[in-house]
Amino acid sequence: MSATLELAREPVRGPASAGHGGEARAEARLDAAIDAGREALLGHQQDDGHWCFELESDATITAEYILMMHFADEIDTDLQARMAVYLRAIQRRDRHGGWDQYHDGALDISCSVKAYFALKAAGDAADAPHMVQAREAILAAGGAARANVFTRILLATFEQVPWRATPFVPVELILFPRWMPVHLDKMAYWARSTLVPLTVLCSMRAKAANPHRVSIRELFVTPPEEERRYFSTQGLVRKAFLVVDRLARCIEPMIPAGLRRRAIERAQAWCVERMNGEDGLGGIFPPMVYWYEMMVLLGIPKSDPRRATCLAAIRKLVVHRPDGMAYCQPCLSPVWDTAWSIMALQHAGGGERTRDAIQRAYDWLAQRQVQDLRGDWADHVPATVQPGGWAFQYANPYYPDIDDSAVVAAMLAVHGRRLGQPERYAQQVERAVEWMVGLQSRNGGFGAFDANCDREYLNRIPFADHGALLDPPTEDVSGRVLLALGLSGERARHADAVARCVDYLRRTQRADGSWWGRWGTNYLYGTWSVLAGLALVGEDVRQRYIRKAVDWLLRVQNADGGWGETNDTYFAPQLAGTNGGESTPNCTAWALLALFAVGEAHAPAARRGIDYLLGCQQKGGLWWHPSHNAPGFPRIYYLKYHGYTAYFPLWALTRYRQLVKPALPRAAH
Repeated sequence: MSATLELAREPVRGPASAGHGGEARAEARLDAAIDAGREALLGHQQDDGHWCFELESDATITAEYILMMHFADEIDTDLQARMAVYLRAIQRRDRHGGWDQYHDGALDISCSVKAYFALKAAGDAADAPHMVQAREAILAAGGAARANVFTRILLATFEQVPWRATPFVPVELILFPRWMPVHLDKMAYWARSTLVPLTVLCSMRAKAANPHRVSIRELFVTPPEEERRYFSTQGLVRKAFLVVDRLARCIEPMIPAGLRRRAIERAQAWCVERMNGEDGLGGIFPPMVYWYEMMVLLGIPKSDPRRATCLAAIRKLVVHRPDGMAYCQPCLSPVWDTAWSIMALQHAGGGERTRDAIQRAYDWLAQRQVQDLRGDWADHVPATVQPGGWAFQYANPYYPDIDDSAVVAAMLAVHGRRLGQPERYAQQVERAVEWMVGLQSRNGGFGAFDANCDREYLNRIPFADHGALLDPPTEDVSGRVLLALGLSGERARHADAVARCVDYLRRTQRADGSWWGRWGTNYLYGTWSVLAGLALVGEDVRQRYIRKAVDWLLRVQNADGGWGETNDTYFAPQLAGTNGGESTPNCTAWALLALFAVGEAHAPAARRGIDYLLGCQQKGGLWWHPSHNAPGFPRIYYLKYHGYTAYFPLWALTRYRQLVKPALPRAAH
């Protein structure tokens, strides 16, 4: 695991403008910044050639880790103490008193309830000042009864709320035929892999060991057994599903014991098949922890290899910081981090050392293509579509990621040509492109993991109050697939797929000219992803719709030359491209890369953006900002990719130097 990048935060140099020594001095400063960034990034490369930066979220995952230990009565007191330090450190006592989903966000009731519960389980006294402040904030927001479904299920397992506070999610769901409106195959991979073990916990009314009998009744405005408003009743579809939910509860006692036993066995077999070794079920924390708790509930002993392996996978997500804190990541991002790190280094200089590092990274990536397993995605495409993607994590063969696959395939194709060996990766690239095109959705766009995972009514069922059961096509992933088709040399062979995707992107462009970002914050990320793809498949960048996007980028540039965007934009789209005037290194890099993609490298705005990046580079050679820079799930869960302030700003600088090089005399390098 790479060390935290939150050290050495003081900037090392001021703006690099002609007024500070002329063009030659400005270019020398640019070269020096690139050299420093390159050496810092190379310093984070692992021995086998890959990169994996920290991937931080909010308090939720770390709190759930602590509560998992109390569920199973397997409490690592040292780890718990270190995690408690982390939870206290990220409490926003200077703002609302609770915990938020992202840096400087509003209080989040679910996140705050879990963090409070975890700290109390870890031994924090209810009358400690930070606990009093958190409790008052939670009660002022309506109390724990207003927490989301996942939180209420957790509370039910600890007997803090009655099971009627949770939706009816029977394990028999796994036996439903595919024609049923509600079916696992119609849900996104993350929902599917989470729901299967969770249905067992709910159906068996799981009961946590809770050895210290920790209770948080003080977080309820109305006693939990008297509360009658656990579910939202907004909207006719949601009301209808609530009626079905209540009716289903009435017939649950009539479900034959044999049928329930068969469903539990099917769920267990489903999880075992997708266990994924020490990379974990689904490669993400929620399915792993529910699968672990399911095994505890079923009486599978700690010595059983399945249970031991699952716990090892969960433990691999923990980051131990030198300051005494520890936290749990939601997943690991080595393929994603490695691909973008290569991109940043490609034109960063450094001679043989850099070339060797890049080749080792390519070799590491090339070995991780999924070629022999038809994962869950295969249920949504013709049998002729063969596997060929890459996962986001070290391994996750059932769930390769279209976004990662697009970047890796494109880069392998370019690297092979650069080496003068276009055939070196040709088969892997062709296979990846065929797989991605095979997963194109009906509307011409691409989702992250599946085709046509867009049945919106599923986000209205009581279980889905988070609105994240689906994986519909999105603008950013679609733009990335265009990038792959353009750089791989496969554009002509898949001209129809390109045309359909371009039409999709033209339809989804916002009135202001921007595009939404599903997997990065937000409209700046989406607009960069789309413009890069459009340019690489040959769209004329002089077209009005593309110029409209450029005009939007220029309009939202900040006074300091950079760009920034708040995660508040997922709640308030009118804030698109803004962050109260505060710029961030990653947002600035995305905006610059978008401008470069459409021929604007020589624009004054580009020079000002470069000046901003040079001015905020840290002493260690990289960049840093406290903000969360991507949604895990928009409006409910956010991520801080520590790598985003490492490789994206460096890539923007190297790309700028590459594009303006003919117009500038090069300093000695």
